[in-house]
Amino acid sequence: MSRESRVFGKRAQKHIIIVASGDKVRHMTFQPWMAALSICFVSVFSIGYLAATSYLVLRDDLIGGTMARQARMQHEYEDRIAALRAQVDRVTSRQLLDQQVVEDKVEKLLQQQMALTSRHGKLGTLLDRAEESGIAQDEGETVTAPQAHDKRADASGGIKAIERLMGIGGRQTQQPMALAYAPQSASHGRETISDRADRLFSKVTLSLKDIEQDQKHRIQSLTAGASQATDAIVNIVARTGIKVVDDEAQAAAASTVEDEAAVGGPFVEPETAEVFDNSLVALDTALARLEHVRNQARKLPFNNPSPASDVTSRFGNRLDPFLGRLALHAGIDFRAPSGTRIVATAPGTVITAGKNGGYGNMVEIDHGNGITTRYAHLSTILVNVGDTISTGEAIGRSGSTGRSTGPHLHYEVRLNGEAVDPMRFLNAGIRLSRYIN
Repeated sequence: MSRESRVFGKRAQKHIIIVASGDKVRHMTFQPWMAALSICFVSVFSIGYLAATSYLVLRDDLIGGTMARQARMQHEYEDRIAALRAQVDRVTSRQLLDQQVVEDKVEKLLQQQMALTSRHGKLGTLLDRAEESGIAQDEGETVTAPQAHDKRADASGGIKAIERLMGIGGRQTQQPMALAYAPQSASHGRETISDRADRLFSKVTLSLKDIEQDQKHRIQSLTAGASQATDAIVNIVARTGIKVVDDEAQAAAASTVEDEAAVGGPFVEPETAEVFDNSLVALDTALARLEHVRNQARKLPFNNPSPASDVTSRFGNRLDPFLGRLALHAGIDFRAPSGTRIVATAPGTVITAGKNGGYGNMVEIDHGNGITTRYAHLSTILVNVGDTISTGEAIGRSGSTGRSTGPHLHYEVRLNGEAVDPMRFLNAGIRLSRYIN
């Protein structure tokens, strides 16, 4: 037996249950797996029994806890809803306030734009006068409207953009209209309506300020140009010995329309003057002075009586061609073949038209302010005494009448009856041509 055990190992022992009842004895043999199965069954039954018993005992507590938890959740949701509602009310109130602020800003922008429009209306007449006077061309500028690509082209687009953004005056769009000069950016991040409105408002405000600054710069430039032209005319004319009246009050009076109906009324102190209004007044005065000085200069004999003709004898002492001795030549001579057209050098009234001793056939024109011009040795006279003559109008044809050695034009300029050098006027006329023509 011991030998078999050493060879095959220990034999598994069977579990036997013996039940004795009186004379009867019973025994049952249990395999190991049957024992394990029985233990598992008993354990599961015990656990189930204990769980059922616990549920029956603790059921009321579980139901109460569940209801309490649901009540807490309901209160939490109600609190969150109340908080969200309060937040919505705050946001709505803030939007209303923002909208009111933006509406005020839009109103301010509209007022600024209307002011600029009104200024442009006031400035338009002055710009037209400046352009007609040649000041705009002298400054190298032209009065043109802003182009579409100019960032100052249209500030009203920005105002409409703000209105659409805030839903003012129309339906609010998903994507607000961009400024006419502002490129669309890829993304502005999370912007509130107020932030967008502030951004657009700032750009439009800058645009309006740029327009206003351009207008002021334009006015200052034109004012300076008009003043410089006026001073140049006065200085050039002064070299001829004639003083041009440059009175600002007289110039301002001359700026009014000549044919305008009579006006009047009690004197009332003007409204508070702004810088722009002062600049407009300064420009108006400068243009009036320029026009006044130009009108005076145009009345003076600055033109050539025989264009394209050479000067053969100048003003001053010279040898007399007939006597051969020194004598004063009271004018200048132009080489002009017989029949050459002779024109008036300034507007005026004919006071002499006929033979006049050594002058031969002569025409004398009174230009006012003690200034007269004489045209001598004419072959033909085309005007009569009392005729009103304009600058450049033909008054006769050249010849060799009177004390003359051949066909030519003898031209004199007299100031208060005294002969002065006509070349001063002709040279001044050349320099004045850029200012008065």
